[in-house]
Amino acid sequence: MPEEDHHSFTIGLVGPCTAGKSILRAKLETQGYRVKHIAQEHSFVKDMWKRVTNPDVLVFLDVSYPTTLLRRKWDFRESDYQEQLHRLAHAREHADIYVNTDALTPDEVLDEVLKAVKTMGIRASTTLA
Repeated sequence: MPEEDHHSFTIGLVGPCTAGKSILRAKLETQGYRVKHIAQEHSFVKDMWKRVTNPDVLVFLDVSYPTTLLRRKWDFRESDYQEQLHRLAHAREHADIYVNTDALTPDEVLDEVLKAVKTMGIRASTTLA
């Protein structure tokens, strides 16, 4: 696949709460990528990610329940976490890129995603959008 201009692609981000979607979105946007954070974990519509955004590249950021509790001090039951995973199942099945963020820093998550995006022929930005 020839390299494509990253500005013509939309990267969609999905994953459970505290997986790092907002941080990754900000980091990708500073490099000129068009990114949509899709709140699939809050939707009962299994393919909302596709209906609303239909991204060219779908990134699934994962996080374990124990790490979720470490990243944010909140009243989040394991049953709520499991429900989010259920709502995210379709997106995870169709994700182009999967990254478990438990043991990674935000910069390491960015590196993993950029590496995968580059293998898809979408070059990294050298200028801002």
